[in-house]
Amino acid sequence: MDPELFLPEPEPREVRYTVVSVDDHVVEPPHLFADYMSPGLRDRGPQLVETEAGHQVWEFEGATYSQVGMNAVAGRRPETVTLEPFRFDQMRPGCYDVHARVADMDLGGIWAMLNFPSQITGFCGRVFSDAVDAEVGIDATRAWNDWLHDEWYLEYPERIIPGGITYLGDATVAAAEIRRNAERGFTSVALPERPHAVGLPSLWDRDFWDPVIAACDETGTVISLHVGSSGMHPMPPGSPSLQLGGTLFGQLALSACAEWLWSEYPLRHPGLKVAMSEGGIGWVAMLLDRLDNIVDRSGYGQGWDVRPAEVVQRNFWFCTLDDPSTIDTRYRIGVENICAETDYPHGDSTWPDTQQVITDAWGHLPDDELRAICCENAAALYRHPLPPEVLPH
Repeated sequence: MDPELFLPEPEPREVRYTVVSVDDHVVEPPHLFADYMSPGLRDRGPQLVETEAGHQVWEFEGATYSQVGMNAVAGRRPETVTLEPFRFDQMRPGCYDVHARVADMDLGGIWAMLNFPSQITGFCGRVFSDAVDAEVGIDATRAWNDWLHDEWYLEYPERIIPGGITYLGDATVAAAEIRRNAERGFTSVALPERPHAVGLPSLWDRDFWDPVIAACDETGTVISLHVGSSGMHPMPPGSPSLQLGGTLFGQLALSACAEWLWSEYPLRHPGLKVAMSEGGIGWVAMLLDRLDNIVDRSGYGQGWDVRPAEVVQRNFWFCTLDDPSTIDTRYRIGVENICAETDYPHGDSTWPDTQQVITDAWGHLPDDELRAICCENAAALYRHPLPPEVLPH
């Protein structure tokens, strides 16, 4: 790797905690769609092209998609990171190659990862769900899932939590893909935080969402709602969009969590599992307090048999990079509802210093709570194996 672009190779970190990260990302490799799409559709699927400026970008149905800025910067020198599209040789191989990824996980002391898609796919597959050519969109969605299953999950089934996407242009197709993936070991599907914000039916459109939610509930598939999967906070003219967008991640997750709660799907499906991915935890205690307030004081409750705050604690999980100031709200949230993330290879990732970040932010927590937050909650949620020895003892 170019020493002018990359920091020196980090030394392996001391492992004090068993870490299962519930929010990381893959960068789709150049061969994915050429190898995994149906032969007759490959020419109409995403194509990796070289621009005149020497960048490598994906083209699909007349639009261009690129890895930019903070999306694939693991190991990069901070001063080299710009908003220009990257080439694959300007990314750490762990971004797109599973063998290099597991080596990086070992280096940083991370036992397992759940990986979301990247730019050409969108965090929940929305690029393919929006395809003008539905046949191509469906095939590209299946190709992505097949690639992740064959080249990531099957290579390292103890280290990779298999999370898929689905085609949301048709509810029947969406439900069928969720079931197809569940049958071969997938335990999560990425859905958009706020579907109506990206042109999909609202969560209150029961004809559309009922079969999708039923497929998740009946297969035990966790609905993972990644921050930004339905777009970012509306930016005021002239504002610094990168900084403002990064600051308001928690606001996006709060809005999405409230909408999914009041959609009544978690109420109607007591076993449904919804994970708020990359949203942090600082807003969760406030949400729970507010829900109690509107039932007990304001009278805005829906008259449910179970309190809305209890539904949140029963059906929703939350993840955090560190939240050093708000980790002490964990008893209000429920220690069992909090998971850890590393967000490799994004700009705010804690890799390769995840172990030290946990010590600095959570070192005052009891060992049993550290085990729960760092790995046990995620392992239970995503039905994923833990190593024989779970740290800290």
